[in-house]
Amino acid sequence: TARYFDTKTTEPISFFLSGLEELLSWKPDSDGDFNISAVPLAKRQPPLHSQRPRTLVCHDMRGGYLDDRFIQGSATRNPYVFYHWRYIDIFVYFSHHTVTIPPVCWTNAAHRNGVPVLGTFITESTDGGKICEAFLAGGEEAYRAVSEQLARIAQHYRFDGWLINLENVLSAAAVRNLPHFLRHLTAQVHSAVPGGLVIWYDSIVQNGLLQWQNELNGENRVFFDACDGLFTNYNWKQENLERSRELAGPRRTDVYVGVDVFGRGEVIGSGFDTNKSLRLIRQYGLSAAIFAPGWVYEHLGEENFLQNENKFWGLLAEYLPTHSICTLPLATSFSLGMGNSRFLDGKEEEAGPWYDLSVQEIQPLYPEHEGRLSTSCCLQDAWCGGSSLRVQGIIPSGKEHVATRLFSFQMPAPPKLFLTLRYKLEGPHADELSVGLELTTWDSSTCHEGNMTSLPEPNGRHHPRFLPAPPPSLAKLLAVCNHSSNGWTSRCYELDLQGCSLRDLSLLVSRHQHSPQETSFTCLLGEVRVLDAASTGVSPPQVQNLAASQFWWQ
Repeated sequence: TARYFDTKTTEPISFFLSGLEELLSWKPDSDGDFNISAVPLAKRQPPLHSQRPRTLVCHDMRGGYLDDRFIQGSATRNPYVFYHWRYIDIFVYFSHHTVTIPPVCWTNAAHRNGVPVLGTFITESTDGGKICEAFLAGGEEAYRAVSEQLARIAQHYRFDGWLINLENVLSAAAVRNLPHFLRHLTAQVHSAVPGGLVIWYDSIVQNGLLQWQNELNGENRVFFDACDGLFTNYNWKQENLERSRELAGPRRTDVYVGVDVFGRGEVIGSGFDTNKSLRLIRQYGLSAAIFAPGWVYEHLGEENFLQNENKFWGLLAEYLPTHSICTLPLATSFSLGMGNSRFLDGKEEEAGPWYDLSVQEIQPLYPEHEGRLSTSCCLQDAWCGGSSLRVQGIIPSGKEHVATRLFSFQMPAPPKLFLTLRYKLEGPHADELSVGLELTTWDSSTCHEGNMTSLPEPNGRHHPRFLPAPPPSLAKLLAVCNHSSNGWTSRCYELDLQGCSLRDLSLLVSRHQHSPQETSFTCLLGEVRVLDAASTGVSPPQVQNLAASQFWWQ
């Protein structure tokens, strides 16, 4: 049980496996159950297998299994967090241990935001060569045992597949079996994990030599053909992209072009110039694999991390197709899964740093318009958790209001929606402003607000009606309506729609009076909920067969 618990504190921790013996002897163990993800992968639009170029993030930080290994959280000050989930498609947790099982907090946070998570199977140098010869150079039962174990591990801990990274020379016998191993592993993962993925890193070529190609070509195509995708090495030029696109044909979005944010070797753009690399990759309609975006934290330091992180992803945003929500209810307090204090109902419950990505809430879009609008995380004040969403901007002269897009949707609108909002206006102009929500719908001749006799809204903009008091059946769920506590204002709204498809949810900040001047605003968002009225009256399922084990009171 040593691998499951921290030797100093006895707390449950996430773990990896070293070597072939540990992999082959792994079996489910109740001590390891803390590592099973408790959050199913949320649906999103468009789905992963659409023809749109994807974005993979490969997280490689200081060897991995840092404070993120503490399954029940830790008291870490200024930890590394990732929250631009709307902008990415796949998250890979990387380390140099043979079998990297992603720490469960990452899987929970990613899944809540609709992003699948891959672990890493890696072999390197002489020891790696020995591992590969042991399972690849013999008969098929040896490599089948490895692929079955890898699939079982992903299924048991409820993550979504593997990045395969073999970085050592292979004998002729081993490389002959490599495509068979990849094909078998991919089939096993697909059947064990719905939507599972196996991605091959561009390292070994078909004769078994270790030669990074920086592209898809005849030397590595046999491995690409045997799995779900190729993650290329980082030192490519434009002609490599051209050849990759040519050879991939209809599978061009399965080529993930590697971008090392640390810029090792000859690269087109890294650091805050990573957008130069992305721009080229997208010109060829290929997917991107952003390696070690933790550069922002490691290289620039943890002090201004959140600011630098928003800058980094803000620069890439135009090359990152975003994802839409396709199920309700949507409810979030925007918490990052970290903080300098814990807040509940708008007041500080407990001071002191904490870090637990498993409780990170659904994250919004983070729109930035130079000098006009910015969205960021506010750790100083929150409604619930450790942070709120700070929206800062300017209402230009002659304009009545500004809309900030928080979420995009792609789903049919239910006939009746309830929306709730908790916010705090700050700054010198707070008294001159009011805050509300705006929902847009996709253009359609069938879409009407209210009943059939009402006219379609111009350009599909709907401003939900303010609901001063909830209907009696929803008094408990919508207890927030029209009441303020600890400086936070709470509002409820309702909206009736017929024949519509939801498109965007925006925060609307308006001026009371027309003004020739521009007005600056700062609004903290503590919570937003969008509820389908039809399912709000349904009582939640009762918990059954609750069992508890392994108690140790301290």
